[in-house]
Amino acid sequence: MRTTKIEWTERTWNPVTGCSKVSEGCRYCYAESMTRRLFAMENNKYRNNFVPTEHPEDLQEPYKWKKPSTVFVCSMSDIFNEKISFDFIDKIFTVIQDTPQHTYQILTKRAKRMAEYFKDKEIPYNAWIGVTVENRQALSRIDSIRALKAKVKFLSCEPLLEDLEEMNLDGINWIIVGGESGVQARPMKEKWVLNIKAQAYANNIPFFFKQWGTWGQDGIKRNKKLNGKLLQGAVVQELPK
Repeated sequence: MRTTKIEWTERTWNPVTGCSKVSEGCRYCYAESMTRRLFAMENNKYRNNFVPTEHPEDLQEPYKWKKPSTVFVCSMSDIFNEKISFDFIDKIFTVIQDTPQHTYQILTKRAKRMAEYFKDKEIPYNAWIGVTVENRQALSRIDSIRALKAKVKFLSCEPLLEDLEEMNLDGINWIIVGGESGVQARPMKEKWVLNIKAQAYANNIPFFFKQWGTWGQDGIKRNKKLNGKLLQGAVVQELPK
């Protein structure tokens, strides 16, 4: 059963909340906006507002899920935020190893810290490892995960902020692309998306186009639901095999 609106996953699990900005993709962070609303509503989990916070009480959640699910880990944070201890990350990966019926998607902008963490550790077979690549400056993140021994290594080009030009996609197994949402969203151009799609297909990589976001394919700003997710008239939402 899907419990999240994020189309490329089925569940979210947040044993960590809160984060800090490290690149342009963070500028209008959806998780920060949502956290501030939950803090204002006096939701106890977000009592520290957007300060990075470990939640040991949430480590037991996946053990309770009966149906095998695809799970996005830390949708309200970055698991490899510098304020989160490797000891606590160890506990998260222990849960992942203990629940092989689920597939866990780990996405970070802190690729170097993630590579440091996995330097002397094996990646569980049921953990997919990804990095956000929102602009050309972030392309170096791909190099940090290329050699990791994960079943699936993926890129999330969301929000896509510029043309990524030619990429080295060796070792990459999946690419997600999406435009930015929110009142301050920056526009995304179709040619940027098609460039990534062409490179994905040239490398036999599944391509998932999530949405246009606040700015439509026609360059007009409107509700993201109205802009939809059609790319050249079709829904293209492929998943890794």
